[in-house]
Amino acid sequence: MTGEAEWAPPGVDTRRANIARVYDYWLGGSQNFLADQDLGRKIVAVEPMAREIARANRAFLGRAVRYLAGAGIRQFLDIGSGIPTQRNVHEVAEEARADSRVVYADMDPVVVAHSQAILADRPDAAVIRGDLRDPAAILADPAVQLLIDFRQPVGLLLVAVLHFLEDADDPWQMVATLRDALAPGSFLVVSHATTDDRPDLARAVEKVYNGSVAGSWQFRSGAQIRRFFDGFDLVDPGLVPAYQWRPDPDAPGADGLWGLLGGVGRIRLRG
Repeated sequence: MTGEAEWAPPGVDTRRANIARVYDYWLGGSQNFLADQDLGRKIVAVEPMAREIARANRAFLGRAVRYLAGAGIRQFLDIGSGIPTQRNVHEVAEEARADSRVVYADMDPVVVAHSQAILADRPDAAVIRGDLRDPAAILADPAVQLLIDFRQPVGLLLVAVLHFLEDADDPWQMVATLRDALAPGSFLVVSHATTDDRPDLARAVEKVYNGSVAGSWQFRSGAQIRRFFDGFDLVDPGLVPAYQWRPDPDAPGADGLWGLLGGVGRIRLRG
């Protein structure tokens, strides 16, 4: 999609790149515009594996959701969900547990508009416009309150979203606010861009992205990312390259993938 679209909400500047739509472009989706494609190509010029890394992140999300469903989780809160593409969280969760419920939250009105079309007439799934910088508002949203029972375990998904928050925003406190609303037995799923493997290349990608869109992309060290799991016990194999987290036996090779850590944590029992 290279121009204005009828489903784009009024006021959305499709001439300015948006990372959710860049991600959709890398995954082979159609909900992106020329500006998004241009930025996607610029990042690929710096890191030719960008598409493969995006796909590895999507595959990690699917494996993590299946793991949580197998552990008894039947309600999921996916913040920074991005534009729905193949193998959405509600589809993966529903395959494992027919009674699963999902709420997607994203600050991008294009994401919300398209998600609403996808989820129309589905009483078990909803999308809200919500900003991770205001976790209390997300928790209090009527759609979240309707579908998510915080007295029961929840799967909290923060997949490839925290690296769009600066240190000055204190994303660790945002996660802590969400954690404190969760019942025992809840899980946190995180994937995050890291500088651990190739710091020079990470900074080059940051420079391209940060010069093209509003907002920032901040790679972090493994130690900084691990802090998001304060109050959680990491599930084996811990915080690892996302493609190495419980890979499917028939998964294709991942030579050259770098820059993305993934982990799943179970909330630590209080008291």
